[in-house]
This record gives sequence, structure tokens and C-alpha cells, in this order.
Amino acid sequence: MTDALPDGFTVDLTIEAGRWPSEDELKGVVLRALEACFTNTDLKVQQNTEVSLLFTDDEAIRKLNGKWRDKDKPTNVLSFPGSDPDDDSYGPLLGDIVFACETISREATELGVDFSDHLSHLTVHGLLHLFDYDHQEREEAELMESLEKAILASIDIDDPYADSALVADGG
Repeated sequence: MTDALPDGFTVDLTIEAGRWPSEDELKGVVLRALEACFTNTDLKVQQNTEVSLLFTDDEAIRKLNGKWRDKDKPTNVLSFPGSDPDDDSYGPLLGDIVFACETISREATELGVDFSDHLSHLTVHGLLHLFDYDHQEREEAELMESLEKAILASIDIDDPYADSALVADGG
């Protein structure tokens, strides 16, 4: 895709439902966030690895959240890892990241941030989950949040945790 992404890394982007920006706009936002992830971390993928990004609505993500996390409510982002690492390298199917339009729009408004900045944050958050980062335990959450902050700062997005109790809820 671009020089900042790993060799042969592909992004399969699908808009299923919701009032999302155009596919080109979405692609620009998520590619910038993904590039920042790989540029500012030591995340490793096998050659020709793919990640799938699904853009949907609250109803669809509510069903997924209920099925996979036993939470019958919409969430902003869900991640579904595709493979276990071979040594420290992930792939060739990295996994799926699912985004919910209404929840992300509402949260961006509540936070007073640009929709694209919030989507960038959730893209970074979702990708880190595919690499086994988690936020269930305090130490894990602090590590994941510090990575997110550094990655986002590299693309001039303010700390999403600075003034808010609202965090990426998905898994």
C-alpha cells in the first residue's frame, strides 16, 4: 500500500452499513493511523499480511458484541485476531477490526474531537488488540495507552485519554 506499511501489507476495507465518510476518506484516515503504528512501534508481521476493516452500524456491532463478548450493547470498535504469532511475527491473516458509525460519531461529539481523530485512535486501538495488547489489567492498560498516545502524537493527534473517562470500549 505505502512505504510506511510492512512489505506486502494489505488492507481490506468494507463499508457495510452506517453513514460513513467516503471510502477514499476512510482509507486516508485508517492508512495514516496504520502507518503510524508500524513506524512508531516494533510490531512485526509476516510478508503479505492482511488486515480487514469493517465499517458498520451500531446494530451490527451490538450483535457481534453480544455474540463474542456477552455484552448486548453497541461499542465503538471490536478486534478479532486472525492468527497466533510465528515467533514474534503475526500473519498472514492479521485479523478483523469492526467499527460502529453511530457510537464513534457520538463519542467524537462528546469528546469535542474531530471524527477522523477519534477514528484514528480507534484504528490504533483495534490494531494493538490484534497484536495481543489488552487493557483488562492496570499494567496492560497503561502500556497500551502509552503506545496509543505515542503513535497518535506522531500524527499530531492529542492524547485521547487526557481529559476524558471515555476510552475505547471494544476488544
